[in-house]
Amino acid sequence: MKISLVQMDVRLGAVEQNLQAMLDQLAVTRNHSAGLTIFPECALTGYCFESREEARRSAQSIPGPATDRFQSLLRSVGGFAVFGMLEADGERLYNAAVLMGPEGVIGSYRKIHLPCLGVDAFADFGDRPFAVYDVDGVRVGLGICYDSAFPEAARVLALQGADLIVLPTNFPSGAAAMVDHVLRTRAMENNVYFAACNRIGTERGFQFIGQSQVADPTGFWLARSSGDQPEILYAEIDPEFARTKHVIRVPGKHSIDRIADRRPEMYEILTASHNLPRPGRESSSCSSQAAAAQNNHQSDI
Repeated sequence: MKISLVQMDVRLGAVEQNLQAMLDQLAVTRNHSAGLTIFPECALTGYCFESREEARRSAQSIPGPATDRFQSLLRSVGGFAVFGMLEADGERLYNAAVLMGPEGVIGSYRKIHLPCLGVDAFADFGDRPFAVYDVDGVRVGLGICYDSAFPEAARVLALQGADLIVLPTNFPSGAAAMVDHVLRTRAMENNVYFAACNRIGTERGFQFIGQSQVADPTGFWLARSSGDQPEILYAEIDPEFARTKHVIRVPGKHSIDRIADRRPEMYEILTASHNLPRPGRESSSCSSQAAAAQNNHQSDI
């Protein structure tokens, strides 16, 4: 499968304008035979909202008006797409990514790890487990931005059979190490393709750094943007390469399998519950913004 990443600027709260920009770019990537087109985190809505109430005015349901528009275009041009948005579900508000095809919504993901930044300071915690979806023979797992800082997230998707992990993101200044090192590490340690589509531009004082990229299962870049300007990247995905977990470097002398060689019985502490305060949500200046969302989260436990 040929995939594309649309590195683009986004206008805060301008849902119709952002949607049309994505649809226009989807038409371009389909003209270049991209089977899957990926857009940034919150590409539909923008990210740096200053209150839950302000953010909710840009949120939509899934399925909803934006996914209907994507489906209509995909029915015409073919292919698949992933884009970020804010999802409204009753009184809940989620930072979400949705996977679309010509038949409609294939799957969606609600961001599980939430920092103290933008809408994540008061969005509700994702309440669904990680999942993998079949996209024309390629097994696709979804994450969003800060999820990449937690190796458990990518490992769960790999254990579920992901060939490709798609990460819509809004990496701001300060995330250089993530784009330079961590994303490729997630690909290498799980023997999967990893595609991170970042936005560009400035929003309420935050600068987004671009540097979108695709890494192959060995951890090498297949494609990387030249910086923080609008750009479309393309890369070829071979799912069989990602499914070959047994890596033989010297026959009979050096081989590894980072999935089969695990010792999960030694990792029990990783899944133990904790009561540590989350600095990004429960202390500092974000505490008041996060209070309502955190109370909602606690009521689900």
